[in-house]
Amino acid sequence: MVSLSSSPFTQARARTLLARARTAAGIAGGTGRLLALGENAVFGLDDLALVAKVGRAPALRDRAARELAVARRLDGAGIPVVRPADAQVAAQREAVVTVDGHPVTFWQQLAPAVRPAGTADLAPLLRALHDLPASAALAQPAERLPRRDLLAPVEHWLHAAEGLLDPQDTAFLLDRRAELAAAIETLTPALPPGVIHGDALPRNVHVGPEGPVLLDLENVADDLREHDLVTLALSCDRYGVPEPEYLAFTGAYGWDVRDWEGCAVLRGARETASAAWVAQQVPGNPAALAEFRRRVASLREGDAGVRWFAF
Repeated sequence: MVSLSSSPFTQARARTLLARARTAAGIAGGTGRLLALGENAVFGLDDLALVAKVGRAPALRDRAARELAVARRLDGAGIPVVRPADAQVAAQREAVVTVDGHPVTFWQQLAPAVRPAGTADLAPLLRALHDLPASAALAQPAERLPRRDLLAPVEHWLHAAEGLLDPQDTAFLLDRRAELAAAIETLTPALPPGVIHGDALPRNVHVGPEGPVLLDLENVADDLREHDLVTLALSCDRYGVPEPEYLAFTGAYGWDVRDWEGCAVLRGARETASAAWVAQQVPGNPAALAEFRRRVASLREGDAGVRWFAF
């Protein structure tokens, strides 16, 4: 059997991996429609009312397994979250389905959205998550969640575009990563640390007939609650979220992280990670390279108002 492990992670490759994972899991049906292509390729298997997530790299296997475990435990704790398709995929209850080491997970498909999610839909979900005990062991009964290390994958993402990026841009981001990682360790939080979502944005909320549901649990961690709040503050500056929508979020949550003296450090860390993240999309995609350069240039110039575009 030919290994796919050295092939670029394209939609075509992800479909091949998914087809083999479905065979291994005993899932018949059509090929599915692509919903997203990033760290995972996400496919809607509409005929089966399932969603499949195909991990970009074998290194994501442990994270995929933890996401399944976290979803089960948050669901059990009464937090509205997307649910694993355990009833339909018996093999997934014991271990993540893998193909050439790439993790493939299957989820219950949600009912169609009744409207787009807004910032005020995100706030109560985060409040419920943040109200969980700080010591909650969500991954496994005896296992604590990891910290939210935004900067850990930066070098990996940059390496994915090796030879295609300006070496000075790469060096700049690596130096910035080291400086911010050290600064994070000195922060004094305003909120009690504990369970966080890790990528808290309205795009990770689905508003169905029964209300908002939290999606994409792969970055759930045990860390500074401020991580979840800085994410939307940055979106207000960089991605065009209007100030009234941001204020609707802070009003519903009950606090504005911009009033915290450590906000600039976590914001800078997320900016650095977000710039590096685009690099993995650069091979074969000129638009990704242009966006990468836009982000790095704005960081070099210290211009916090330059608009970034979601990718």
